[in-house]
Amino acid sequence: MKTILITGGTGFIGEELREMLLRDGNNVIIVTRSPEKYESIAAKNQRFISWDDDLVNAMNESDVVVNLAGESIFGERWTDETKKRIYDSRIETTRKLVDAIQESDNKPDVFVSASASGIYGNQGDRILDESEEAASDFLAEVCVDWEKESQRASEFGVKVVNPRIGIVLEEGGGALEKMIPPFRFFIGGPIGDGKQYMSWIHRSDLCRALIYPIFNEELEGAYNVCSPYPATMNEFAETLGEVMNRPSFFRVPLFALNIALGEAAKPISDSIRMQPKKLQLSDFEFEYENLEEALADIIA
Repeated sequence: MKTILITGGTGFIGEELREMLLRDGNNVIIVTRSPEKYESIAAKNQRFISWDDDLVNAMNESDVVVNLAGESIFGERWTDETKKRIYDSRIETTRKLVDAIQESDNKPDVFVSASASGIYGNQGDRILDESEEAASDFLAEVCVDWEKESQRASEFGVKVVNPRIGIVLEEGGGALEKMIPPFRFFIGGPIGDGKQYMSWIHRSDLCRALIYPIFNEELEGAYNVCSPYPATMNEFAETLGEVMNRPSFFRVPLFALNIALGEAAKPISDSIRMQPKKLQLSDFEFEYENLEEALADIIA
């Protein structure tokens, strides 16, 4: 049993992770902007604190810190103001956590600080393992600075890992929240030319991969978190249609997406073919390697 502090613990990923940790008998401290919203589910092994509470004391209690905080990159055009929010919500919150780790007397053993597949940029059909250099676009620069800020904690004897998270699949959020409704109304299909690769991961496998470095001493630094079998957009849309028993031929032209979202279309239109090499070498077992099985589990 460990005490694990989580930021972003009430979000699309964090909620599942929190429940998984609690099922395994751990104590969980969730840092949130509005802890009063969760008073009804607070318990001896689960409590909610604000960013204004004493993070140093929380660090003194924590064996592990999992940092998932960050403004969503989807849903609106990236104005200069939006970009600043995206950047600051990751770098500033990570800096605050690392500063609290530095000031704590009993430092956590492991700091799991999220990163993203966007660090690689648009790479076509190249297979990308963790040795690949970062791209130079906006999302890549955010990820580089995000990882760099978290790695400061290693100066204080804390093991730091940066899961580079692919497209997360589950109902109620992420990419599927946008893709499922058109298929339900028989107007679903791929986006763009459909040749771009999507490095996807079932949310359950993602949460297990976030916890994995806590118990695997050899896994350090950045590691890719995605299925070993990325799919092209064409393959993804076709499989989603088959699972939902719907056609997949209403293609969304890329120019229309660019008109609607501008630069914010990149997470959907860029081709990122990640390989989770470090997880594979460390014998991590994926429950959902196959896209059809993953989608069937989610949609059934």
